[in-house]
Amino acid sequence: MGDWPLRWWLVLCGFVLSAVMVAVGSVAHHVGSGADPELAGPARIALSALSRVSVLAQRPSRDDYRREMFGTAWSDGVGVTGGGNGCDTRNDVLARDLADTRRAAVASCPRAVVAGEFRSPYTGEFLVFRRDRRAGAVQIDHIVPLAYAWDMGAFAWPPTTRLNFANDPANLVAVDAASNLTKSDQEPGRWMPSNKGFHCRYAIQFVTMVVAYRLLLDRPSQEALRKALQRC
Repeated sequence: MGDWPLRWWLVLCGFVLSAVMVAVGSVAHHVGSGADPELAGPARIALSALSRVSVLAQRPSRDDYRREMFGTAWSDGVGVTGGGNGCDTRNDVLARDLADTRRAAVASCPRAVVAGEFRSPYTGEFLVFRRDRRAGAVQIDHIVPLAYAWDMGAFAWPPTTRLNFANDPANLVAVDAASNLTKSDQEPGRWMPSNKGFHCRYAIQFVTMVVAYRLLLDRPSQEALRKALQRC
């Protein structure tokens, strides 16, 4: 992915997690000395925040999740970043994550991305996006899956909160379709990107959303996220 998405994520993570950071220095020694200098700080903050997230032994087996519980997919009528800007959420994320884009008006966005390119962060694979040719090869993934969020607390949220969560750009990333389908609704305890170079950013972003929306975590995922953050 390009420099802009990385900078945007790091600013976002710092903003959200700074509100819950306590005694970051107490966990600083856990982050490896060879960490990427851009990611080391956010990783320390995320690791500190992770230690205070409420944890369940395992993910509950709820059977009442439905996608429609999170509202209309890619709605622009939300109260998160990008909401009400005249473009649907999918087009907002494509505009953020793709490079060398071409724009044109479509029904859901007057400046939609109709072509562009990027590297899928989940695999490192270089992809070319064309709206008129296999547009589905590039998909927008919820880093914290909606079904997982439902199981870990979103079932009790009001509809507006669920709609915001489903369209929050802090929880969204453009990826290759195969990875998105393989991941499905799996949590970090069962699935992490095949591109290990993205594990740190993935873990930072996952923790950011869990903290911001006060979700629970299952114990295996807590451990997987902790290990990823310690390697940053």
